Amino acid sequence: MNQTESHVPESLDDLIKELHDIFSSDKVNVEEVQTLMESYKSDPAEWLQFAKFDKYRYTRNLVDEGNGKFNLMILCWGEGHGSSIHDHADSHCFLKLLQGQLKETQFNIPDVNQKNREMVKKWEKVFHENQCTYINDSIGLHRVENVSHTETAVSLHLYSPPFDSCHCFDERTGYKNKVKMTFWSRFGEKTPLGITESKENN
Repeated sequence: MNQTESHVPESLDDLIKELHDIFSSDKVNVEEVQTLMESYKSDPAEWLQFAKFDKYRYTRNLVDEGNGKFNLMILCWGEGHGSSIHDHADSHCFLKLLQGQLKETQFNIPDVNQKNREMVKKWEKVFHENQCTYINDSIGLHRVENVSHTETAVSLHLYSPPFDSCHCFDERTGYKNKVKMTFWSRFGEKTPLGITESKENN
């Protein structure tokens, strides 16, 4: 592992190869993955083929399926686009900025015994190009937003193990509902409408 820890990936393909090596083990070192993803210097020439934008909402674009151990995807955020407050289905979640900036707001998980309770914000932080952050359900929930109204943002996400549904939360009431997630594109190709759902069950 020492070799992996000291190696800086020279390209996105190199990063993907290193991630496959790390996740071939049953035990994953969160700091190692985060350091590796952060050390990759974003090069649009390497990821532009996966960066598919939609003018109405952010998009999730699958880059690599990680031999079933993880999903690596690129999310594209138009001006002012943001996610709902959500959990991560007991998975690890790494988020690295490839372009622009994103604001992450973390929340405590609402107490199920108290109905209609406004959610408690823990902190918020703006991440810039090449920075990487990490969250899982034991840390809390988060919302991610491109707060710029003049610039788009692109981020690289790794989820391990992969999941195809999570819970979204209402900030005012703490009420949660389960949502199924889909890919706008897979490996650079637009996902056909109508079969998106059936392709998600990995």
